[in-house]
Amino acid sequence: MDNKNYQDHFFRKAKDKGYRSRSAFKLIELNTKFKFLKNNIKLLDVGSFPGGWSQVVKEKIKNGKILGIDKKKTEEIKGIKFITGDFSDEKSKVAINNYFNSSIDVILSDMAANTTGNKSLDCIRTNQLCLDILDFSKEILNKKGIVISKLFMGEDFKEIKTRAKKYFKKIDFFKPNSSRDESRETYIHCSGLST
Repeated sequence: MDNKNYQDHFFRKAKDKGYRSRSAFKLIELNTKFKFLKNNIKLLDVGSFPGGWSQVVKEKIKNGKILGIDKKKTEEIKGIKFITGDFSDEKSKVAINNYFNSSIDVILSDMAANTTGNKSLDCIRTNQLCLDILDFSKEILNKKGIVISKLFMGEDFKEIKTRAKKYFKKIDFFKPNSSRDESRETYIHCSGLST
């Protein structure tokens, strides 16, 4: 199966299963590999629009507390609260903290910066979002907490790896099969905050 047909396969599969985005399969693969979606956890989905990852989270987690945040309004999913805003601004941080009222177990981020047509710049801007997620995790994660975040392989990859190693006891990188072959996209899995 060539790459175009392979990607069409995931698009059709997402449509068949009622997922809002084909990226839902990336989260399914990530969870199969790292097993972080468990019952009764507190989870924050950053960059939740259009809601594909949140749909998977809801399928996998029973009795959890789940919050999604995005600058774009995300259509409702039963059992998940969504707020519209930028996770890094103070107003949003207050809303997140008020919702959970304690440290949380998992932060997910499938965020990518809006594309400019300049691949190098797009890579830098998306990787800055990943760095912002790592910084934010120190404020809100519990000691055994987990972060999964998208990043792109580029010049600043080393900076992400260095910061992640500083903050967490264990880090791994994984590119799901459902990612496009030509994409520099990969995901970082961080676990166990360093004290």
